[in-house]
Amino acid sequence: MLKGKTALVTGSTSGIGLGIAKALAAQGANIVLNGFGDVDGPKAEVAALGVKVAYHGADMSKPAEIEDMLKFAAAQFGQVDILVNNAGIQHVARIENFPVERWDAIIAINMSSAFHATRLALPAMQKANWGRIINVASVHGLVGSAEKSAYVTAKHGVVGLTKVTALENATTGVTCNAICPGWVLTPLVQKQVDAKAAAGGISNLEATQQLLGEKEPSLQFTTPEELGALAVFFCSPAGNNVRGVAWNMDGGWAAQ
Repeated sequence: MLKGKTALVTGSTSGIGLGIAKALAAQGANIVLNGFGDVDGPKAEVAALGVKVAYHGADMSKPAEIEDMLKFAAAQFGQVDILVNNAGIQHVARIENFPVERWDAIIAINMSSAFHATRLALPAMQKANWGRIINVASVHGLVGSAEKSAYVTAKHGVVGLTKVTALENATTGVTCNAICPGWVLTPLVQKQVDAKAAAGGISNLEATQQLLGEKEPSLQFTTPEELGALAVFFCSPAGNNVRGVAWNMDGGWAAQ
């Protein structure tokens, strides 16, 4: 379905981003990966799906590097048809104790990077009269949680950016939507499970059930594969008039 298209997925060397990249690749899209850590493994996983894959290591807190990444993607594959703004980091602390540098980093990487990538990708999409911008927000773009002030603020901002981007392009073939997951079992979340298990002297299974039980009525993790399938839907003809939504896959979290 996406053969001949190019997707740039930020924060895609693991977790949610890699899951979405692989789902788009399975539909034929060439992929530009971005992120830290192991690169060869994720590149091989995507390439195994029969598409071309490139990698750019832009630091998503730096607008100049984001601009370089968009230019790199265009040089590799012509243009970016699908932009998935997924890069994100987390820090947990009460507001009065929240380190200012962590606040600045979370706002830059989780929110401002989506703006910079979007503004740079839009002109080519508008010229082609086809484009898909998918912002990976969070259920925390819809509701709050204590000790996550920067993350919640950034993700609410991403949902707002999604709506404005959709409205500004409403009469074109360019759509913008947000995915708002609840708990997804990524390396980031696994660390939280491990910490809860260690702190409470309990098993990982008990820690998982406690973590999910606090917020997520389904008591099950959303998978990167499920999020990837939603991203594919947004890129499909059925998603042509889905514009500006914040689509939560959160096991009923926001329904409470």
